[in-house]
Parts: sequence; C-alpha cells; structure tokens
Amino acid sequence: MALKIRLARAGSKKRPYYHVVIADVRSPRDGRFIEKVGSWNPMLPKDGERIVLNEERIKHWLSNGALPTDRVLRFLDEAGIAKRDARSNPNKAKPGKKAQERLDAAKQAEEDAKAAAAEAEAAAAEAPAEEAAASE
Repeated sequence: MALKIRLARAGSKKRPYYHVVIADVRSPRDGRFIEKVGSWNPMLPKDGERIVLNEERIKHWLSNGALPTDRVLRFLDEAGIAKRDARSNPNKAKPGKKAQERLDAAKQAEEDAKAAAAEAEAAAAEAPAEEAAASE
C-alpha cells in the first residue's frame, strides 16, 4: 500500500483549515485516512502557531515509506524533519507565447524608429555639406 503524508481540507467556505494526515494514495483528498499527524491553519499570522506537527509519528511513517507532498515537505523542512531540495525553474518567469510576440513586435518597432532617426540624422549631416560644396 503506497502512503502519502498530505493535507486534508477542513474548515468552512473561505476559512481554510488543513489536517496533515497519513493516507493511502488511492483515497480521496478529504476522505479516508490512516492517522492525523498535524494541522495547518493558514488564517493565522505567519509568526504564530500556524503549523502543528507530531514529529515522532511523522518520522515513524517516513521510515515506513510514506512520501510527503510538496506542501507538506515544505513544512517538514521548516521543522527540520526532512530535507527539501531547492527548485530552479528559470522558464517560469518568462512571459507566455502571446506576450513574447508582443514584446518582439515592440522591439522591432523600436529598432525601426532608431534606424529611421539614424537615416534622418545622416541625411541632415550630408545636406549642409552639399550646400557648402555647391556655394563654392
């Protein structure tokens, strides 16, 4: 039986409260679980007692092969129970496909404007030189 350490939502509408539970991977999120090993109240301030974990039971279940979900692994890393590797996704910060097309179009328009300004400057610089040569 594959086990997960995951969150089960409790609390009312727009007032979330989560239980940290040990559950079979096949059971639904808020359905049957084996044991409750903690809680998370995201409504409390960050410096308060938002997360309560039963470290002894979590260590027991980790040794029996239970795998924590991403969010629970963050909590366990914060508590010093498990190690969470830092993630690096440089592509996440990039804009979407349509936004990149708009940026490319704006850059192209800017380059065209610079080229036109450079041509106008060159033409203006040549015009007085031609006038001076013609007057001599």
